[in-house]
Amino acid sequence: MVLHKLGDFDPDYRDTFEGNDIKGLSVYAETSDEKIGTISDVLVDEEGRFRYFIVDLGFWIFGKKVLLPVGRSRIDHTADRVYAIGMTREQADALPEFNNDLAIDYDYEENVRGVYRGSSSNVRTSDVTSTASLEASTPLDASMPLDASAAAMGTAYASGAAAVPAATSESRKIADTPVYNRDAYTYKNEPSLYDLNEQDHQTLRLYEERLVANKQRRKTGEVAIGKHVETETARVAVPVERERVVVERITPTDAGRAVTPDATAFHEGEVAHVDIYEETPDIRKETVVREEVRVSKVVDQETVQAQETIRREELDVNAPGLDIEQR
Repeated sequence: MVLHKLGDFDPDYRDTFEGNDIKGLSVYAETSDEKIGTISDVLVDEEGRFRYFIVDLGFWIFGKKVLLPVGRSRIDHTADRVYAIGMTREQADALPEFNNDLAIDYDYEENVRGVYRGSSSNVRTSDVTSTASLEASTPLDASMPLDASAAAMGTAYASGAAAVPAATSESRKIADTPVYNRDAYTYKNEPSLYDLNEQDHQTLRLYEERLVANKQRRKTGEVAIGKHVETETARVAVPVERERVVVERITPTDAGRAVTPDATAFHEGEVAHVDIYEETPDIRKETVVREEVRVSKVVDQETVQAQETIRREELDVNAPGLDIEQR
């Protein structure tokens, strides 16, 4: 088995992941939701399968980088986070430090696996030999493929000569635990460490847009109703009476008849007074109610048609020649 850094294995890996880069994602402890570090790189096997996240524990342990098996992680693409399943500070302290000068061989991986298995007594950093460097052009050598006998064993722990010390009283307590052979170990032996959880990592959410119709009340105008005064010339006809004096001279019926001397006495300066009257119009103004104006509002209803372009995600399955069942 050979391990490569993700960028060395596939320089265009960002296109494969549609522009998303797992490098730089924050790593959190799943139980406490405490930030423990950042993914600085990924180690993949010869088929491009993720095997380890290289985690910089700057938030927990300054300057230390460790390997996190992908099976002990949960990627939350929505939150752009990676959760370390079961990771504790004690485990981080016990993990061998990763750097580019270390050989990632079976012994080194056994030290890493031993911590996650919970058997820290088998983890000895001094067992890791610095015989190879992790460079862009040089793959990281690992162990041989799984043989038939190891495959039949299911899950078991490693017992390589270089990685496992002599038997102790503690090791005899777990003597009933199956072991792996260094020449036969593959990542398939421990799916809990190296298999991505399909529910956590392989679920695609298909989204679609929909139109949400709401109404907003807004002021469209204002009607001001007041009053003003207009003037005009009004004419009214008023009948009036005016007196005038009519002097009528007539011949009496007894004209020419003699009268008594007394009746003929002359009275010089005798004057008859007649009062003459006339009517004049008396015009005045008064205010009266002409009409009432009542102001109210009514609501008219109408249906407004609106349209907008919405998007919907559909699933594309690219598996040439493979029988894929979709449910």
